[in-house]
Amino acid sequence: MKLRLPNTFVLLFALLAVIALATWVVPGGQYDTLMLNGKKVVNPDSFRWVESRPQGLVALMMSPIKGFVEAGLIIGFVLIVGGTFAVLQQSEAIDALIKSVARAHSRSAFVRVALIPIFVTLFSIGGATFGMAEEAIPFVLIFIPLALALRYDSVVGAAIPFVGSQIGFATAFLNPFNVGVAQGIAQVPMFSGLGYRFLCWAVFTLLTIAFLMWYAARIKRDPRLSPTFELDEEKRRNLDLAAFEQFSGMTRTHKAVLALFVGTLGAMIVGVVKFGWYIEEIAALFLSMAILVGVVARLGQERWVAAFVGGAKDLVGTALVIALAKATVILMRDGHIIDTLLHALVPYVESASPVFAAQKMFVIQSVINFFIHSGTGQAALTMPIMAPLADLVGVTRQTAILAFQFGELSTPIIPTSGITVGVLALAGIPFGRWVRWMLPLQVVYFLVALALLVPPALTQWQ
Repeated sequence: MKLRLPNTFVLLFALLAVIALATWVVPGGQYDTLMLNGKKVVNPDSFRWVESRPQGLVALMMSPIKGFVEAGLIIGFVLIVGGTFAVLQQSEAIDALIKSVARAHSRSAFVRVALIPIFVTLFSIGGATFGMAEEAIPFVLIFIPLALALRYDSVVGAAIPFVGSQIGFATAFLNPFNVGVAQGIAQVPMFSGLGYRFLCWAVFTLLTIAFLMWYAARIKRDPRLSPTFELDEEKRRNLDLAAFEQFSGMTRTHKAVLALFVGTLGAMIVGVVKFGWYIEEIAALFLSMAILVGVVARLGQERWVAAFVGGAKDLVGTALVIALAKATVILMRDGHIIDTLLHALVPYVESASPVFAAQKMFVIQSVINFFIHSGTGQAALTMPIMAPLADLVGVTRQTAILAFQFGELSTPIIPTSGITVGVLALAGIPFGRWVRWMLPLQVVYFLVALALLVPPALTQWQ
């Protein structure tokens, strides 16, 4: 009998029910807070027991709508960003960029060497900046034929967009869906700590590129070493390269749209770093980009609206996850047990060194990622606990956010991830073969993440 975990929404609502029950048995507790460098932090020596407030059935059923109200700013931001990038995809500029580079492969020795680094970097930038995740799934249909045509295998074709975007997402420096949400909840300036996060992103992206290039060269020498060799032989017999051969090159419109996208990212960096922009300003910037892309690409009002609404609609599930995750915090807060749980977690995370404390946070987040693999939902659920917990164990909130991000490094091999299952189904790669191929790289990711948590923990990175 195949074991199936409940849907994310079922898990979250079940968690709400468990929390509501917990308010009847867990004693109330409270920490005092104090202002430190303009930020409200927990005073670790101030815990005291207080009267609990059990939450009943009515409170349980009201908590999701309260979650929507309290997370309204983040939810609205997510929907606007989703609509914006649906408009960007509708312009076909990103698709044209991929086909343009693929066509150059047959003409340039440099491109033949740089193909994997270029595309992995592009997808990783997508994950690190606008939270590319599910959006990478359709690209599997482009990259597997390309990889097979270049005498690689389906694993390479799936890994370029999928692993590339997932690593970018997990080590993001400007991703509004995990970094932005987590920093907002932790009361840390939006997209602060950009320099070290960029370094982490570069390290993991380079590791991914090196591993993929080594593996691709190995498969090109001996195709029988591929875990999907038999399956790929059948795919090659049915291979249609017409889409690549018929591509006539990027148009001026495609180039203009890509320039707008790059310009928007640049403006966001300047706004955040120099002018302290927050969710409202960044949402306005993305909405402006969507409008300009629609004009430049001449999408027309009906097509533009359909794309924007469709993109926002695709993220309604994410909005619901955020609301339910926020509802868990509301129930714990109203029941006066959130500080009690913090007090109980301290001995498990506390360490003689802040380095070990940060690394323990990373391990905990990795476990949570198996059950809740939505970056935004996980941020909304865990950061209200982890941010003040960081204050209590001598780790900065910025470091706690990085530990939360690194917890998502395991997404490419977890069977509970809809993205992972969707990519492998589309690629026709059995899950077991994929895991065996991916496991060595996952071990490297884990060890490197532990190492990269050392400098911020030692320097009290803000």
